[in-house]
Amino acid sequence: MRQNNTLFKRFHFPAPFQHQHPPVQNTNKIFDEQLSVGQRAADWVANTMGSWTFIVVQSTILTGWIVLNVVAWIQHWDPYPFILMNLVLSMQAAYAAPIIMMSQNRQAARDRLEAHHDFLINQKAEEEIRVIIDHLEVQDRAIEAIYQLVQELHTKDKAAPDTP
Repeated sequence: MRQNNTLFKRFHFPAPFQHQHPPVQNTNKIFDEQLSVGQRAADWVANTMGSWTFIVVQSTILTGWIVLNVVAWIQHWDPYPFILMNLVLSMQAAYAAPIIMMSQNRQAARDRLEAHHDFLINQKAEEEIRVIIDHLEVQDRAIEAIYQLVQELHTKDKAAPDTP
């Protein structure tokens, strides 16, 4: 019995893991709360200009522009080669490109924030997995010791003569 007590005293089970980190937060919500009016506008322009609706509407307007100027009987406000239309499209491109790049830069900043957030979550997960592995190792040693005790008892029972 004395041997059993010393056997159990040598096992030290770790204390329950204390979660000492802030709760996981939604990075999209955090990032969206920090957006300025200009950044929201840049996102809206990029989302609008990057849609099929915009392509269809713009194509319809340009086709209408060309048709009205080619077949106009009274007044051609922009005759072929459609210099006014090219000027309008150039102005659109001149303003759209920097606005879309602003939106892309902001998206890159959001991606960096999400990557950092993922890194922090991975660190927390790694720490918790290490605690679980340590606890399992202690349990393995305890189960092995219990198995050895059961084996010893089983061996003693076989060696002891049957007494009626």
